[in-house]
Amino acid sequence: MTVTAKATIIKDGCLMVRGKVVLTGVPQNVVVSPSSFIGATSAAPPSSRHVFTLGVLPDGYRFLCLFRFKIWWMIPRVGKSASEVPMETQMLLLEAREDSPLDADAASDNTFYILLLPVLDGQFRATLQGTPTNDLQFCVESGDSSVQTSEAFEAVFINSGDNPFELIKDSIKILEKHKGTFSHLENKKIPRHLDWFGWCTWDAFYKQVNPQGIKEGLHSFLEGGCSPRFLVIDDGWQETINEFCKDGEPLIEGTQFAIRLVDIKENCKFNSSGSDNSCNDLHEFIDEIKEKYGLKYVYMWHALAGYWGGVLPSYDIMKKYNPKLAYPIQSPGNIGNLRDIAMDSLEKYGVGIIDPQKIFDFYNDLHSYLASSGVDGVKVDVQSLMETLGSGYGGRVLLTRQYQQALEQSVAWNFKDNNLICCMSHNSDSLYSSMKSAVARASEDFMPGEPTFQTLHIASVAFNSLLLGEIVVPDWDMFQSKHETAEFHATARALGGCAVYVSDKPGVHDFKILKRLVLHDGSVLRARHAGRPTRDCLFEDPVMDGKR
Repeated sequence: MTVTAKATIIKDGCLMVRGKVVLTGVPQNVVVSPSSFIGATSAAPPSSRHVFTLGVLPDGYRFLCLFRFKIWWMIPRVGKSASEVPMETQMLLLEAREDSPLDADAASDNTFYILLLPVLDGQFRATLQGTPTNDLQFCVESGDSSVQTSEAFEAVFINSGDNPFELIKDSIKILEKHKGTFSHLENKKIPRHLDWFGWCTWDAFYKQVNPQGIKEGLHSFLEGGCSPRFLVIDDGWQETINEFCKDGEPLIEGTQFAIRLVDIKENCKFNSSGSDNSCNDLHEFIDEIKEKYGLKYVYMWHALAGYWGGVLPSYDIMKKYNPKLAYPIQSPGNIGNLRDIAMDSLEKYGVGIIDPQKIFDFYNDLHSYLASSGVDGVKVDVQSLMETLGSGYGGRVLLTRQYQQALEQSVAWNFKDNNLICCMSHNSDSLYSSMKSAVARASEDFMPGEPTFQTLHIASVAFNSLLLGEIVVPDWDMFQSKHETAEFHATARALGGCAVYVSDKPGVHDFKILKRLVLHDGSVLRARHAGRPTRDCLFEDPVMDGKR
């Protein structure tokens, strides 16, 4: 069955959906295409960035939006006026009511929903935002001053329907077919690791991860009768250099994000060059832990650019990838909105970016080495960084797509079952360039030391899954089984349709909780679809309203 969008028109200066006025005072430069895209033209000279006003949102609507509060992550917000729609909004859902005839049944439900999705329009990426005067605007930008336009005709997709969940699903399918730059989840291969209990080394060890610690952790799970079948060896296994911190001197705050990769092979902690190491190399170590602890899947972490600060351009091993030092440039409209310590650092120290014509070679060399060492897949982090590096490379959309396509091709060549977890990738540049990637982190990290963050973490994942869950299987992140919020997180994972994995320190487990999630063979029962808010909660704030 062909899915099509409901008609939207502009009449007498009003944007109309199902006879309902959605926006008033619509400027004459705004148009709606037959394929249900809202666009606009500018009388100003061509530019790499435009902001177009769409009109005023009248009273009577409630909205839910998903917006980026950091460059890496989305969170939800609800409200009743366009003035409350933040910059970097990537989904806007309105609750509307059709005007009922006088003789209609008063008990009938005449509620329907209007969806606005800012998308990618050629080399430009669109977002929504509100103004203090209740205007709704869309912004388009290329991220490269040499990539300019004076028009954007397919920037914002608009659709309506009676069921909000079906509306989002149908709209993503329409966009998939029309744009051809990404795939709906139904058309992707789902990685098998999702069906097995897992352990991630991050909160257990952070960058101090080492073979002995991993063995101790796996042994403590085995003794408790709940062994992981899936392992993520997170940040800390790679060979890197911090150029800005001399040996023996204290770390300069911020430089931890400017560290650069110098080799595709493991560092001395995982090979015989380490002073107190018990394994000759990564291959021997992975063979050992798979055989001894029954692991089915071992994934390794790396950043999309190689490492947080990219690769070291002057290093001989990296020179064949034609890297150069680049300095991230954030959009002038969101530069204050999306900052964090990582971006502050990278803007100061730069990123060693690999030539996009060579990025597949880099991924293929890295992944083929990992696959030859017994690794089954990768978790690829820091993905939204590409949007800040598009200057001189044809812009943010093109550069992101080149990296994403190379990554997906390399994973397909070197690993079975599409074994890839994307992370820090909530920008629409990445989402709408995802042809094969089938799993992505759905919110900021689980942070065991932040007790007040846990409700926002769960709520963000659930709301974000409204959009993300149509493109990827949302990954709710690991949690710790022996934590004051462990039962809360465990319940969410049981309902989330996601991977179930923890980041417990060795010997620090609550097996009562784990055995309620994990079957005897190490598998998990996973819901068929992503966990999302129920309809009665869509326009409520469960984090701050004091009720839920």
